[in-house]
Amino acid sequence: MDTQPLDLSAVLERAEAIARQAGALLLHYFERPRGANHKSTNIDLVTEADGASEALIVGALRAAFPDHHIHGEEGGGYGPDPDQTPYHWWVDPLDATTNFAHRLPHFAVSLALSDPDLWPLVGVVYDPMRDEMFKGIRGQGAWLNGRRMHVTSVADLSQALVTTGFPYDRWTAEDNNAARVGHFVVRTQGVRRLGSAALDMCYVAAGRCDLYWERGPQPWDVQAGILLVHEAGGRVSDYSGEMTLEARRGHGILASNGHIHDQGVAVLTLGDAAPLPKRE
Repeated sequence: MDTQPLDLSAVLERAEAIARQAGALLLHYFERPRGANHKSTNIDLVTEADGASEALIVGALRAAFPDHHIHGEEGGGYGPDPDQTPYHWWVDPLDATTNFAHRLPHFAVSLALSDPDLWPLVGVVYDPMRDEMFKGIRGQGAWLNGRRMHVTSVADLSQALVTTGFPYDRWTAEDNNAARVGHFVVRTQGVRRLGSAALDMCYVAAGRCDLYWERGPQPWDVQAGILLVHEAGGRVSDYSGEMTLEARRGHGILASNGHIHDQGVAVLTLGDAAPLPKRE
C-alpha cells in the first residue's frame, strides 16, 4: 500500500489543470447537435461528451498518480485495487448531463481526492461556461477563481435561498423529494432546482445560496462539494444531522451555511402531511 505523504497543493494544481482540459472538451461538444443515450432510467442520460471527458480525466490522473484508484461515473474503477491504496479519486466528467443534452448552459466537471473512508482531501469543480474554478484543500481553505470562499451568515430559514435535486427513479419511487420541496417552499425565500449537485454545493460554499439537500447523488457528485462547503465554513450531514459514511456517499445529503442546518434537518424530517408553518 502506498503510504507516502502527498503534497496536496501540487495535487490540487494538477487536478485544476485536468478539470480545465475536460471543461474545454465539453465546450467543444456543447456546440454539436444534441444527442444522448439512457442509463438506468429514461431520465438518466449519458452523452458522447461524458465518455470523452472521463477518458481524458482518467488518462491524465493515471499518468500523474499511478498508485491511486479512480472511481469514474461512466466507466467504473481504474488503477490499483481500491483496498491497496489510501488515495481514491472521484470523477464526474460531466455533472448535469441532462442540462448539457438540452443545451442548458449549467454543468460542471467535478474531481475529488479522498481517503478510503471518503473524507475528501482535495476538491475541484469547474464550470466551463462561466470559467469558474471552485477548489479547496482539507484544512487550508476553499477558493473561487483565486478568492477565498465563505458561506452566508443567514440565520433564519425563512430568509434562505435553497437548492435541491430529484432522484433518477422519481417517476416510480415513493420518496421522490416532492413532499420535501413543498415543505421548503413555504418555509424559505425560494427553492431552486438547477440540475448540478456539484455546483449546488459550490454555491453554498460561495454564499450564493444557503442550503442544499438531495437524496440521490453519488460520491463523484458530492465529494468535492463536501470539502468546499466545510472549508468555506459550512456544514454537511445526512438528513438526521450526522456526518455519516452514507452522507459522504451522497445518499441523503444536506449542506448548509451551518447557521440554518438544524432548521433544515427539522424540515427534512417532517411527514408528508405536515401542517403549514405559523406566521405572525
